[in-house]
Amino acid sequence: MKWIITGLSMLLSVAGAQAAGCGGTQGLPDWARAGTYRGTLGPLPVSLSLDPKGESRYFYEGRSLDLFLETGRAGNQLVLQESVRRELGGDPVVTGCFTLMPAPGGLKGTWQAPGAARPQEVTLTPLDAGRLPLRLPLSPGLSALRRDDPLAFLKLNRPWVTLTGGRAVREPLSGVTYPRVPGASGALNAALQDRQLRHAADALDCRALLPEAAQKDPQEGYTLRAAITLSNARLLSLREDVDYYCGGAHPDNWTQGVILERDTGRAVPLTTLFPKLSAARQKTLYLSGVKTKVEAECLDVLREDADEFTAHLSAAGVNLTPSDLPHVVSACAETVTLPYAALRGDANLNSPLVKTLYPK
Repeated sequence: MKWIITGLSMLLSVAGAQAAGCGGTQGLPDWARAGTYRGTLGPLPVSLSLDPKGESRYFYEGRSLDLFLETGRAGNQLVLQESVRRELGGDPVVTGCFTLMPAPGGLKGTWQAPGAARPQEVTLTPLDAGRLPLRLPLSPGLSALRRDDPLAFLKLNRPWVTLTGGRAVREPLSGVTYPRVPGASGALNAALQDRQLRHAADALDCRALLPEAAQKDPQEGYTLRAAITLSNARLLSLREDVDYYCGGAHPDNWTQGVILERDTGRAVPLTTLFPKLSAARQKTLYLSGVKTKVEAECLDVLREDADEFTAHLSAAGVNLTPSDLPHVVSACAETVTLPYAALRGDANLNSPLVKTLYPK
């Protein structure tokens, strides 16, 4: 998902460069360095990520949606041009101009909206996200987010909402809800939290890319449906379905199967359980099972284009869903269940994990 978001934001940046700008020119002052900053714009708290070679962005901490910035210079001043789209199909318009200089303890300067009578003062200090207290249980994904994307960490590092007797948790900013297993090991809960973190970050990124008119529309943006499909003594499996529209040419969707070891929370590759279930054999078994479920046109598409599959487990068997179909034929991506009995010859029957799928 992240590559889609990055690509769309680059398109917005290029389009914004064609609008009436902030008076800067290409290039950067010699002192400009990548970093994350936190401070105030006028009376409002903001956080800003400066990436002179890539994507710069900031957000008002009371709103938590990123605004994208183009970098430039005016003499020795750093100029950051803020652009947004008002409506679907519309071109980006410049909505603000930062002019910043290094100062003791960080950066200082101004932000001014086009046509505003006077600028607002901006004061920013470097942010060391590693020193921020954790509001969520420590997990590998949370640590990675704090290190690699401090702005997303600032938004998501807050108490989440436990639902339905501990069987689901909702992240409040994005609204993304993800299953939990009451009484599960700390490692498994960490793995589930980390998957939710990735979805929540993508959901916020997606909504930030929508035009202003669509950002509050619940029908737009990023929707996750995640459900536990198998839970036994050693394995937990889930299916994730995502529908998203981030302001590009068309909506899109994808499905992801997840198989986790219950004690450790580690992801379990399908071929660890079924070593003989190679990609080619998956396709052969999939096509055999799908031919009674789809029309002839879709069957032709699946024969030609379905070469990669995502898998989740259920009580009935291994469930395969094509994961590489072009968008225009994605509706052909039916899920096929391969019964465990039919896969006995493909399975590692000596594995304690597999034995839970073949009870005596």
